[in-house]
Amino acid sequence: MAVNNAMTADFLRSAYGGESMAHMRYLIWGDSAEQGGFPNIGRLFRGVGYAEWAHAKNHFNVLKQQVGDSTVAAGAVFGHTSIVENLQGAINGELHEIDQMYPVYLETAKFQEEKDAQKSFHYALEAEKIHAKLFQDAQNAAKDGKDIGSEAIYVCPICGFTEIGDHVDHCPICGVKKDVFKSF
Repeated sequence: MAVNNAMTADFLRSAYGGESMAHMRYLIWGDSAEQGGFPNIGRLFRGVGYAEWAHAKNHFNVLKQQVGDSTVAAGAVFGHTSIVENLQGAINGELHEIDQMYPVYLETAKFQEEKDAQKSFHYALEAEKIHAKLFQDAQNAAKDGKDIGSEAIYVCPICGFTEIGDHVDHCPICGVKKDVFKSF
C-alpha cells in the first residue's frame, strides 16, 4: 500500500532518519560501555540499537513506493562521554520520541488513514517506552559504578520490543512468537 499523504511520508522519512541515527549511536555507545568495564550495558545498547534498526526498517518499508532522493531532517543526540552521560542521552532521545515525536506522527497517520504508517509508528512508540525504562535502570546501576545483570536481552525483529530475561512467549506489541527474537 502506498503512502498517499505528503505529511505522513515526511514523518516516516524523519522517523527513519532518527531511528537510523539512534541505531548507530547505540552501537558506538555500546562499544564505549564495554571498553569502560560495563559489558552488559554494552549489550543493552547493542540490543536496543537492533530495535532501532527494526523501527527504521519498518518506516523505510512503508515508504517503499516513494522512490527518489530526499533530504531527511531528524533530531539526534550527539556526544560521546561517560557511561552515565551516554545513558542520559539515550533516555532523552527515547523520551523525545515517546512524549513528542511518535504521538504526533501516529495521530497524523490516523487522521490521514495511513494504516501501514500507523502500525509502524505504533510499534516504535510502544517499544521506545520500554527502551527508556531499560536505559534508566542501566543508568541507575552505572551511577553506582555497577553493570546490569548478565541475563540475555531479547529483541523482537518486527516491532523492536526488548526485554531482559526470558519472560514472554509472544511479543506483547506485535504478537510474533518469541522464537524469532534476536538475543544479545
